[in-house]
Amino acid sequence: MKTNGLQRRTLLQGGSLALLLGTAEIARGATIVAVRVWPANDYTRVTIESDGRLHSQQLVVGNPPRLAVDIEGIDLNPALRELVGKIRPEDPYINGLRVGQFAPSVVRIVFDLKQTVAPQVFSLAPVAAYRHRLVLDLYPQQAIDPMEALIAERLRDAPKAQGRDATVAGIAPRNAGAPGDTPAPLRPAPPAADPLGDLMAQQSMRPAPRGPTAAPAPALVAPAPLPPVVGTAPATAIAPPHGGNGNGNGNVATASRTDRIIIVALDPGHGGEDPGAIGPNGTREKDIVLQVAHRLRERINASSVNGNPMRAFLTRDADFFVPLGTRVQKARRVQADLFVSIHADAFTNPDARGASVFALSQSGASSSAARWLANKENQADRVGGVNVGSHEAQVQRALLDMSTTAQINDSLKLGGAMLGEIRGIGARLHKPRVEQAGFAVLKAPDIPSVLVETAFISNPEEEAKLRSVDYQEDLADALMRGIQRYFAQNPPLARSRQL
Repeated sequence: MKTNGLQRRTLLQGGSLALLLGTAEIARGATIVAVRVWPANDYTRVTIESDGRLHSQQLVVGNPPRLAVDIEGIDLNPALRELVGKIRPEDPYINGLRVGQFAPSVVRIVFDLKQTVAPQVFSLAPVAAYRHRLVLDLYPQQAIDPMEALIAERLRDAPKAQGRDATVAGIAPRNAGAPGDTPAPLRPAPPAADPLGDLMAQQSMRPAPRGPTAAPAPALVAPAPLPPVVGTAPATAIAPPHGGNGNGNGNVATASRTDRIIIVALDPGHGGEDPGAIGPNGTREKDIVLQVAHRLRERINASSVNGNPMRAFLTRDADFFVPLGTRVQKARRVQADLFVSIHADAFTNPDARGASVFALSQSGASSSAARWLANKENQADRVGGVNVGSHEAQVQRALLDMSTTAQINDSLKLGGAMLGEIRGIGARLHKPRVEQAGFAVLKAPDIPSVLVETAFISNPEEEAKLRSVDYQEDLADALMRGIQRYFAQNPPLARSRQL
């Protein structure tokens, strides 16, 4: 009896303590542990990380454009206040923000916007090193067209190239001498070397279509249904009609077509919320591969294939996250001739080393290591954060089984050429042949696609190499030579691109 009384007293004391703690926990709700902002031309992402799932409501204010987000069940804390100082002046979408305790256990964030946006707000469950995340993606109301972005970039570069000697399309060669050196004689650029720019000039002189005047926006409205990340469907490449265009030249830009420009889509892996692999000294894969992609872009933009100018298109040109399916979709929209995804490998054993090149496989991976790596890379969307309610899931399913045998065969040829050139710079190869696995990012059905693992960032020696400018330059040279070797043996098909 005495024992039972002691147990009852202990239970009552424990229950009172639990009730007290429970009241405190309910009053406190979730705690914000980190806030991050990833501005980019494609969209700006704001991430609020917490130790519990957050619930929110949002309202769009029309004029001036603002977005109000109410987060329920939390109190304002220093981590959330840090959000104010994380807005950068160059952010394309956010001009500034205010945050405050709107009501008991309700924090309101008001974003002052530079333009009207189409917001996507969603939650992500804990994954990898992240806890619960509330994600606010601010997209432009008119989705950015990758083809238009490529044309705009070319037009931006054109004035810089004027007045300089160049061998291809008015772009200076990459082995230009130092300032003050007498430049070597160069072959002058052929006339009409920038058909993409000429076409844009034609289009810019067209009168804009007149439409009805938009009605003024209401003062406070709920956000409309959200558009897809990339609103323009991939255009199908069309062969020029027989007989040319009537002037004896079938390769001249018209009002709706450009002549033959060789486009190479470069895909720096990871980005934004997804750092990729991290080396023992803190080097992030997403930073290294973006640097290599920029170096390779310079070489591509200064090259040509049989007199046809080349142009690089980056699926991301800054530190932001791009879903795997969107990377493929972007490359197809610009009707790329090649797709090169750039990564830096990692493994649990720091002794693993060497570069690798991968192509897609429809019938299983060529090795257990290739299968393991493909599974790891295909998890990028979980870490980077994808709104599963958006179009992305449909895009991934649509691309799942579209790849063709011809595409895979061409990819193996491209991978073999690149692997040989990487070996030529003295880099160690992890495997002596192109490996194959089911990488989601290689599933464009009409574009030869490879994934290059530049080295093992988890190996301390190779991490140091990846940070080296010299190695990055050598690697970009090798990849460029691999692309040139591929085209020398597999000339690009004659075709015009439909805008």
